[in-house]
Amino acid sequence: MEALANLLERRRGALGDYALLPTSTHPSSPSDDKPPIAIIRPRFTKRYMRTFATAVVSITFICLLFGFDSQSEILQAYSSSEDPSFPPLYEQFHELERNLPQHSSAQPPRKYLYAANHVHASGWGNALQELILNAHLAHSSGRAFVFDNYTWDRDGPDYSEYNGHLIPSRIPLSAMISSPINGGPLPPDDNGPLSVSREYFNEVCPNRTIVSSNEVNDGMSSPSAGLVYEQWLEKLSAIEDPCVEVDRNSNQIFDIWIFGTKRILDIWPTLSKSPMLTQFNWSTLVLSAFEANKALFQSSQSVLYSLLPSFPIFSSPTNPHAPIPGLLALHVRRGDFSGHCEHLAKWSSTWNGFNAFPGLPDTFEVPAGGGWGENTPENREYYMQHCFPTIEQIVEKVASIRSTPEGKGLKRVYIMTNAPKDWIEEMKEALRADGEWEGIASSRDLKLNWEQRYVAQAVDMMVGQRAQVFVGNGFSSLTSNIIMLRTLHEFPLGANRLW
Repeated sequence: MEALANLLERRRGALGDYALLPTSTHPSSPSDDKPPIAIIRPRFTKRYMRTFATAVVSITFICLLFGFDSQSEILQAYSSSEDPSFPPLYEQFHELERNLPQHSSAQPPRKYLYAANHVHASGWGNALQELILNAHLAHSSGRAFVFDNYTWDRDGPDYSEYNGHLIPSRIPLSAMISSPINGGPLPPDDNGPLSVSREYFNEVCPNRTIVSSNEVNDGMSSPSAGLVYEQWLEKLSAIEDPCVEVDRNSNQIFDIWIFGTKRILDIWPTLSKSPMLTQFNWSTLVLSAFEANKALFQSSQSVLYSLLPSFPIFSSPTNPHAPIPGLLALHVRRGDFSGHCEHLAKWSSTWNGFNAFPGLPDTFEVPAGGGWGENTPENREYYMQHCFPTIEQIVEKVASIRSTPEGKGLKRVYIMTNAPKDWIEEMKEALRADGEWEGIASSRDLKLNWEQRYVAQAVDMMVGQRAQVFVGNGFSSLTSNIIMLRTLHEFPLGANRLW
């Protein structure tokens, strides 16, 4: 308790700090003497809203989680009364998930797939990329996807320590995303089963078939995502038991070695048509944070969509996937990423898979001369330029982008970063000195309420997804997810850039 008190005291003194979700793996993840890998599960909190009638809760759930109007009022009405000195536990979101309409005995018989081995103690980018593919696999197999929390600590206390601060150990997906992945509706012409929560799965499937991922994956050498997908579909089709769980202690179905290379790309033809991705949206909590801060992102002329004839036509300027005219979003990793970039250089790593979509203007070729666990000074410098660019290199990249057709009309810059404030100010000054901007803002300029603070990385992702031009880090899974979503929504290839 003394350690917890000390952490809390430090947190009270740093309320202005940038408090986004963890961006790296847990300290216990693989050490520096191994190739770089990135490797989330949970318990729900007490049910303090049981007094609400099921019908009222279900209607509220639909409004809250799946994007109906009056979202800000609903969020305020369901605001937790817990001590804001501690991180939120999102109990209202947990409760609303429990009351999904499909969590009913009146539903027809269904089959289920629960990947109990999903990643934990990892950054949001790593968790999201795996979540989407696991949900796609379950839906394709005709089984209801069993969703879990975004998890830092599977079985421990409600709070975990990250970089000297307390964070929620488990965050319900509905606080971050709104999708068929976490129980949202499927398209009208899709008769597949709706996703259910892990808690409901445990109730209806006290006995289940446990499958180790090794039974399928160990028979393949350096497989592509498409091959893994097909082999698992074959495996699941042969199991009669409606209740299937992937062994918690086995490796992930789609592991980091797939996501971290071009081996992920051959699943895109099916993934890009999956409702788990095509119906993907951000939660009302994230959307409300975006709305509260939109003055940071939107140019004074952003309503003039005719300025961007090359972009897709959207039915409404409030569409959460619509491009933001005039905005340049920069994903700039600092802090712990310096050591990670050094590690990537040692092992001659390449960009995350979706950052290598064919046709993207920026590519990365692994330089010759590196070894297994070592590299040359010249190669190290090459990696750092692409993975941990200096302010001078960032300014140079921005200047070159403004001269391209896709960069025409850029007026604002939003810096998605975990960098310290003084470094951000130095970068802002350098950008202003090199060119005229209507505004330059960063993640640290966001005004977020208690619950929004701990999903700030999802807010950043939404901004990056919608920017007229996005510049990301090719070695980052968060960037990879943004590039994937921008590709899905047909942003011009030239508007997706990498350091």
